[in-house]
Amino acid sequence: MRLHIIASAVAFGIGAAALTVSAQGDDRARDETFRQLELFGDVLSRVEADYVTEPDKAELIESAIEGMLRSLDPHSAYLPPDAFEDMQVSTSGEYGGIGIEVTIRDEMVTVISPIADTPGERAGVESGDVIVAVEGESMIGADISDVVDRIRGPAGEPVTITFAREGMDPFDVVIVRDIIEVRAARWRMEGEANDIPYLRITTFNEHTTENAVAGLRDLAEANDGELPGLILDLRSNPGGLLEQSVTISSLFLDGGEVVSTRGRDPRDTMRYNAEPGDLLNGAPIVVLINGGSASASEIVTGALQDRERATVIGMTSFGKGSMQTVVPLRGGRDGALRLTTARYYTPAGRSIQATGIEPDIAISARAIDPDAPTRFTEADLRNSLENENGSERESVNETEIEQPPEGWDSEEDYQLHRAIEILRSQMARQQASL
Repeated sequence: MRLHIIASAVAFGIGAAALTVSAQGDDRARDETFRQLELFGDVLSRVEADYVTEPDKAELIESAIEGMLRSLDPHSAYLPPDAFEDMQVSTSGEYGGIGIEVTIRDEMVTVISPIADTPGERAGVESGDVIVAVEGESMIGADISDVVDRIRGPAGEPVTITFAREGMDPFDVVIVRDIIEVRAARWRMEGEANDIPYLRITTFNEHTTENAVAGLRDLAEANDGELPGLILDLRSNPGGLLEQSVTISSLFLDGGEVVSTRGRDPRDTMRYNAEPGDLLNGAPIVVLINGGSASASEIVTGALQDRERATVIGMTSFGKGSMQTVVPLRGGRDGALRLTTARYYTPAGRSIQATGIEPDIAISARAIDPDAPTRFTEADLRNSLENENGSERESVNETEIEQPPEGWDSEEDYQLHRAIEILRSQMARQQASL
């Protein structure tokens, strides 16, 4: 009934539009818009009347809406009521599933990154993996919400997912669902002497900042009440809520701009500033990023890099420099519209859309194989927004990237190893200058 009412409203709108156009015949742009709406009405009526089987009218309208939004960019979408509810659950930090972030790439649901310490990560799911089937049912060409619905389910129940990975035949992975209680921040002391504070942020949900603050307090207590420095690990962090990226950045900045957003109308520019009070009192910070660091994690990285508050190491980030606004329809009863409404810019005015943030020190987690497929990025997504400054993502020059030495144990985290060395050196220099 919900979408039947919408279909009726469209038909009514077309009729009303005809009267408006006849009264304002000089408005050519509006005339063309309503001509297209009339065309849509004609096609819908023909399908309803003559298709070989009786179509589901609600599905027809939903598919039309989904197609319209998908043609804009990879991140604009219509969320049916169930998908809207799932999104709200995800940002609140707990749901039943396997723990992967996905997007649409080349009409296929593709993994951006697995979430840390979830069944998806433990099963070996990788960025760029394409979901071909779920429980033997093909997902080729399926809508992202359909795939999510099939993968999510009660904790403890297995789900068989068929993945395609470049250079390999499709393969099945049986993953046991769990309660994905996304613990947004994890922390510990690192280094042989347990003297290096380490904070990993895995996502930006409603609890990220409070989790991070708790972690920083625990780390400070473990270090006699003061942090001499920090490794902030944002690798494979797919992003999340804008406001959380601002409040996380604010923990390490003493005021000043974190990020600005600009919509189609220049008057809609918004600037987000940090609150005064750096919790580390200027102690050095090393930020770890990789190709799975996207969106909100890029905002934090860009703010700390531009403000010269941190040394960024790792590999160039994903490159998602756009902001989406979620608009509930009829209070959420008809789902919601997720629409790209602005681009965001670092404090220095950089747009990282399609280009990503380049680290200050490029360090690969493993030896670079020149014949291996490159990791997909925002620029590879269909209909992705171009960088408005005309910038393009820099190609990988392996001679400029530090790689693990020959014989390095592949089970050991080389990027973290180097982050510890770099931070320890910075801490020593700061202590020497006091």
